[in-house]
Amino acid sequence: MADLASKKWAKALIELTQEDDNISKDEVLSDLRMVAETIKQSQELSNVVNNPSISIEEKQNVISKIFQDKVMPIVYNFLFVLNLKKRLSLLDEIADEFEKELENLKNIVRVDITSAIDLSEDKKNNIKNRVSEKLNKDIKVSWGVDTDIIAGLIFNINDTVVDNSIKHKLDKLSESIIRG
Repeated sequence: MADLASKKWAKALIELTQEDDNISKDEVLSDLRMVAETIKQSQELSNVVNNPSISIEEKQNVISKIFQDKVMPIVYNFLFVLNLKKRLSLLDEIADEFEKELENLKNIVRVDITSAIDLSEDKKNNIKNRVSEKLNKDIKVSWGVDTDIIAGLIFNINDTVVDNSIKHKLDKLSESIIRG
Protein backbone atom coordinates (compact mmCIF):
# COMPACT_ATOMS: atom_id res chain seq x y z
CA MET A 1 0.00 0.00 0.00
CA ALA A 2 2.72 2.46 0.98
CA ASP A 3 4.58 1.56 -2.20
CA LEU A 4 1.62 2.43 -4.44
CA ALA A 5 0.94 5.64 -2.51
CA SER A 6 4.61 6.64 -2.77
CA LYS A 7 4.55 6.08 -6.53
CA LYS A 8 1.45 8.25 -6.90
CA TRP A 9 2.92 11.08 -4.86
CA ALA A 10 6.23 10.90 -6.73
CA LYS A 11 4.45 10.90 -10.08
CA ALA A 12 2.37 13.92 -9.05
CA LEU A 13 5.50 15.80 -7.98
CA ILE A 14 7.38 14.96 -11.20
CA GLU A 15 4.37 16.21 -13.20
CA LEU A 16 4.41 19.46 -11.22
CA THR A 17 8.11 19.94 -11.94
CA GLN A 18 7.48 19.42 -15.65
CA GLU A 19 5.09 22.36 -15.72
CA ASP A 20 7.94 24.81 -15.09
CA ASP A 21 11.21 24.52 -17.03
CA ASN A 22 12.94 26.67 -14.40
CA ILE A 23 12.53 23.97 -11.76
CA SER A 24 15.50 21.64 -11.53
CA LYS A 25 14.24 18.11 -10.97
CA ASP A 26 17.68 17.16 -9.63
CA GLU A 27 17.45 19.93 -7.03
CA VAL A 28 13.97 18.78 -6.08
CA LEU A 29 15.34 15.26 -5.56
CA SER A 30 18.24 16.64 -3.55
CA ASP A 31 15.85 18.62 -1.33
CA LEU A 32 13.58 15.59 -0.82
CA ARG A 33 16.58 13.47 0.18
CA MET A 34 17.87 16.17 2.55
CA VAL A 35 14.49 16.51 4.29
CA ALA A 36 14.04 12.73 4.56
CA GLU A 37 17.59 12.35 5.92
CA THR A 38 17.11 15.21 8.41
CA ILE A 39 13.95 13.58 9.73
CA LYS A 40 15.65 10.19 9.92
CA GLN A 41 18.71 11.59 11.75
CA SER A 42 16.70 13.42 14.43
CA GLN A 43 14.79 11.14 16.78
CA GLU A 44 12.87 14.14 18.12
CA LEU A 45 11.84 15.34 14.65
CA SER A 46 10.98 11.79 13.58
CA ASN A 47 8.77 11.42 16.65
CA VAL A 48 6.92 14.64 15.82
CA VAL A 49 6.41 13.78 12.14
CA ASN A 50 5.27 10.21 12.80
CA ASN A 51 3.15 10.82 15.88
CA PRO A 52 -0.58 10.77 14.98
CA SER A 53 -1.51 12.52 18.24
CA ILE A 54 0.37 15.67 17.18
CA SER A 55 -1.88 17.95 15.16
CA ILE A 56 -1.32 18.79 11.50
CA GLU A 57 -0.91 22.44 12.51
CA GLU A 58 1.82 21.64 15.04
CA LYS A 59 3.64 19.48 12.51
CA GLN A 60 3.36 22.25 9.94
CA ASN A 61 4.88 24.74 12.37
CA VAL A 62 7.84 22.43 12.96
CA ILE A 63 8.30 21.76 9.24
CA SER A 64 8.06 25.47 8.52
CA LYS A 65 10.68 26.41 11.12
CA ILE A 66 13.14 23.78 9.94
CA PHE A 67 12.70 23.60 6.18
CA GLN A 68 10.96 26.67 4.76
CA ASP A 69 14.18 28.56 4.01
CA LYS A 70 16.27 25.46 3.23
CA VAL A 71 14.32 23.87 0.36
CA MET A 72 12.86 24.99 -2.95
CA PRO A 73 9.32 26.43 -2.73
CA ILE A 74 7.89 23.49 -4.68
CA VAL A 75 9.38 21.05 -2.16
CA TYR A 76 8.19 23.10 0.80
CA ASN A 77 4.66 23.21 -0.65
CA PHE A 78 4.85 19.48 -1.33
CA LEU A 79 5.79 18.86 2.32
CA PHE A 80 2.83 21.03 3.35
CA VAL A 81 0.44 18.89 1.25
CA LEU A 82 1.99 15.63 2.47
CA ASN A 83 1.45 16.82 6.01
CA LEU A 84 -2.18 17.75 5.30
CA LYS A 85 -2.79 14.30 3.81
CA LYS A 86 -0.93 12.59 6.68
CA ARG A 87 1.67 11.13 4.31
CA LEU A 88 4.91 12.63 5.68
CA SER A 89 5.96 9.17 6.84
CA LEU A 90 6.25 8.16 3.16
CA LEU A 91 8.80 10.85 2.32
CA ASP A 92 11.79 8.49 2.02
CA GLU A 93 9.90 6.13 -0.30
CA ILE A 94 8.52 9.08 -2.29
CA ALA A 95 12.09 10.33 -2.82
CA ASP A 96 13.09 6.87 -4.11
CA GLU A 97 10.13 6.77 -6.48
CA PHE A 98 10.79 10.35 -7.60
CA GLU A 99 14.35 9.33 -8.47
CA LYS A 100 13.02 6.40 -10.54
CA GLU A 101 10.62 8.73 -12.37
CA LEU A 102 13.46 11.17 -13.01
CA GLU A 103 15.69 8.39 -14.37
CA ASN A 104 12.87 7.31 -16.64
CA LEU A 105 12.58 10.88 -17.99
CA LYS A 106 16.33 10.92 -18.59
CA ASN A 107 16.19 7.55 -20.38
CA ILE A 108 18.23 5.85 -17.64
CA VAL A 109 17.72 2.23 -16.60
CA ARG A 110 19.01 0.55 -13.45
CA VAL A 111 20.77 -2.76 -14.05
CA ASP A 112 22.08 -5.18 -11.45
CA ILE A 113 24.91 -7.30 -12.83
CA THR A 114 26.23 -10.28 -10.89
CA SER A 115 29.44 -12.07 -11.83
CA ALA A 116 31.26 -15.07 -10.36
CA ILE A 117 34.40 -13.03 -9.73
CA ASP A 118 35.23 -9.41 -9.08
CA LEU A 119 35.73 -7.80 -12.50
CA SER A 120 38.33 -5.21 -13.48
CA GLU A 121 37.13 -1.67 -14.19
CA ASP A 122 37.91 -2.19 -17.91
CA LYS A 123 35.72 -5.29 -18.05
CA LYS A 124 32.96 -3.53 -16.11
CA ASN A 125 33.04 -0.55 -18.50
CA ASN A 126 33.03 -2.86 -21.52
CA ILE A 127 30.01 -4.79 -20.20
CA LYS A 128 28.23 -1.57 -19.19
CA ASN A 129 28.73 -0.07 -22.67
CA ARG A 130 27.47 -3.22 -24.41
CA VAL A 131 24.36 -3.42 -22.21
CA SER A 132 23.71 0.30 -22.72
CA GLU A 133 23.94 -0.19 -26.51
CA LYS A 134 21.63 -3.22 -26.45
CA LEU A 135 19.02 -1.40 -24.37
CA ASN A 136 19.53 1.88 -26.23
CA LYS A 137 19.50 3.65 -22.86
CA ASP A 138 21.93 5.08 -20.38
CA ILE A 139 22.33 2.68 -17.50
CA LYS A 140 23.15 2.83 -13.80
CA VAL A 141 24.86 -0.38 -12.80
CA SER A 142 25.03 -2.06 -9.42
CA TRP A 143 27.71 -4.75 -9.44
CA GLY A 144 27.59 -7.90 -7.38
CA VAL A 145 29.69 -11.04 -6.96
CA ASP A 146 28.28 -14.53 -6.37
CA THR A 147 30.83 -17.35 -6.58
CA ASP A 148 28.00 -19.93 -6.71
CA ILE A 149 27.23 -19.02 -10.34
CA ILE A 150 30.62 -20.55 -11.34
CA ALA A 151 31.11 -18.28 -14.37
CA GLY A 152 29.12 -15.92 -16.59
CA LEU A 153 26.84 -13.04 -15.71
CA ILE A 154 23.33 -12.50 -14.38
CA PHE A 155 21.53 -9.31 -15.42
CA ASN A 156 18.51 -7.91 -13.58
CA ILE A 157 16.88 -5.17 -15.64
CA ASN A 158 13.61 -3.73 -14.34
CA ASP A 159 12.84 -7.01 -12.55
CA THR A 160 13.60 -9.06 -15.67
CA VAL A 161 16.41 -11.54 -15.05
CA VAL A 162 18.71 -12.68 -17.83
CA ASP A 163 20.79 -15.51 -16.41
CA ASN A 164 23.90 -16.29 -18.49
CA SER A 165 25.68 -18.13 -15.70
CA ILE A 166 27.25 -21.56 -16.03
CA LYS A 167 25.29 -22.71 -12.97
CA HIS A 168 22.04 -21.78 -14.70
CA LYS A 169 23.07 -23.61 -17.88
CA LEU A 170 24.09 -26.71 -15.89
CA ASP A 171 20.75 -26.63 -14.04
CA LYS A 172 18.89 -26.46 -17.38
CA LEU A 173 20.98 -29.32 -18.79
CA SER A 174 20.31 -31.38 -15.66
CA GLU A 175 16.55 -30.74 -15.97
CA SER A 176 16.51 -31.83 -19.62
CA ILE A 177 18.47 -35.03 -18.83
CA ILE A 178 16.03 -35.89 -16.02
CA ARG A 179 13.03 -35.30 -18.31
CA GLY A 180 14.68 -37.58 -20.87
